[in-house]
Amino acid sequence: MTIKQTAGRDQLGDFAPNFAHYNDDVLFGENWNSSGIDLKTRCLLTVTTLMAQGITDTSLAYHIQNAKAHGVAREELAAAITHVAFYAGWPKAWATFNLAKEVYADDAVPAAGGTADTAGSHGGFFGLGEPNDAYAQYFIGQSYLNQLSRPGDYLPIFNVTFEPGCRNNWHIHHASNGGGQVLICIDGFGWYQEEGKPAQALKSGDIVEIPANVKHWHGAKADSWFSHLAFEYPGEDASNEWCEPVDDAAYDALEG
Repeated sequence: MTIKQTAGRDQLGDFAPNFAHYNDDVLFGENWNSSGIDLKTRCLLTVTTLMAQGITDTSLAYHIQNAKAHGVAREELAAAITHVAFYAGWPKAWATFNLAKEVYADDAVPAAGGTADTAGSHGGFFGLGEPNDAYAQYFIGQSYLNQLSRPGDYLPIFNVTFEPGCRNNWHIHHASNGGGQVLICIDGFGWYQEEGKPAQALKSGDIVEIPANVKHWHGAKADSWFSHLAFEYPGEDASNEWCEPVDDAAYDALEG
């Protein structure tokens, strides 16, 4: 299994390899997964800190998107920006609101007593798809499936979306030669775990390569929607084996 965070290396790897390492492995690796603060709070702190410094470029837009993906409702973000405006300055608030409006543009205005966080606002760039009813017995919680490839294509590709707390059962992609699965994370925050190893936190941009014949599970974090593309490498004697559900107590104990 390989998990990669490559934004720094993709853009600056040749020019500034040390900076790329600190960005990918330390800042967005160790720091963002350290204990003590949940990721939703961490996202809000980052947005308001950048706003207070007057950094209202694409980096702030990214962190607003990150906040939305990790469950920060637009009402929460609006309240946070308004509060900080009295200390950081009104022009900075206006600039931040302009970015936030673009990020939350697809969210419907909630009716009285309703919520803007609907299933239809999730799924990332490729869209939510339909309820994953055919495989519901192998999932805890609601999942959605959007087939991106055409029926009969050599390499079927699916966008799988998990509601908060949803995860699939332990399972194995068997193959006598070749085989295995790849996950490309595109929206929200989730988990991946192989049998006998610690669970790995996932975020948009991570890639997980799952060898054939390895027992594993994946799904959303408890407080975040999560979407990934999934495809299986072609292999000989390929089959999928669904196993037991992920233990509730073990899932609830996950941190990061």
